[in-house]
Amino acid sequence: MPDRLAFKAEVKWKGHQFICIKPTTFMNLSGKAFKYWLDKTAIPLEQTLTIVDDLALPIEVLRLRASGSPAGHNGLKDIQLTIGTDQYPKLRFGIGNNYPKGMQAEFVLSKWLPNEQPIVRQKIEKCIEIIEQFASIGIEKTMNMANSYKFIP
Repeated sequence: MPDRLAFKAEVKWKGHQFICIKPTTFMNLSGKAFKYWLDKTAIPLEQTLTIVDDLALPIEVLRLRASGSPAGHNGLKDIQLTIGTDQYPKLRFGIGNNYPKGMQAEFVLSKWLPNEQPIVRQKIEKCIEIIEQFASIGIEKTMNMANSYKFIP
């Protein structure tokens, strides 16, 4: 549902309450929405999971980290600048960078190519597992599973 600075959904799963937001700000201003909802919900930063598409990673890759730099991702840069730390969990969904120079925005907003759709479906299913495991067993054990998985196109 539309809410302040984001679309928001609340989901209950196995005794866990998830508050999912999709910022409605421009991507490079995501920090404003992130901070607003972080403060409003009083969720500890280490219990958040920020999920982003990432041009710097090949389409075959998912990467889960407990903390770390934005690595060139403008949305993550803004979150770090706004909250003053990079010490929060991130799940990066590699989308590759197969686009002509100057066409980054069009590429990011475009539909998946038919040959990419099977791997994207696999990765979405794996992301669901990662989110469930993150909530159940924590970031460290979840990273071991998530970062070792290889997707075959």
